[in-house]
Amino acid sequence: MNFRPHPHDEPEINLIPFIDVLLVVLIFLILSTTYSKFTELQVKLPVADAEQQRDYPREVIVAVSSDGRYMVNKTLVEGRGIGVLGAALVEAAKAGKDSIIIISADASATHQAVITVMEAARRQGLTQITFATQSSAMAGAK
Repeated sequence: MNFRPHPHDEPEINLIPFIDVLLVVLIFLILSTTYSKFTELQVKLPVADAEQQRDYPREVIVAVSSDGRYMVNKTLVEGRGIGVLGAALVEAAKAGKDSIIIISADASATHQAVITVMEAARRQGLTQITFATQSSAMAGAK
């Protein structure tokens, strides 16, 4: 029989696994974070470009003025209805259904005017839609 007292080891907290887990969580959060840039809705684009205007056959640029008028590829659209705008979009879409609609709306244009462009494009089967904005450096240079 062994009656000698056993030395009791003091319990200790091993921090190495804890640090490893935190490092893995940190790496996961860094890699999975989306870096989205929130921009203002102010889209007053310059009237004259310093560079020559790009001419991509797949792009259809739709300008929406502050009072709700539309221009499709620098051609004024007579009327504000979805049907008239849709016909102008189809005429300007040189690449057919693969055309990209670029909506360049004024900052004070109504939400409905922009939705009208999107609905006209959808009805014509033009599903690739994007919005033009100006960079914050250009906005500050006014």
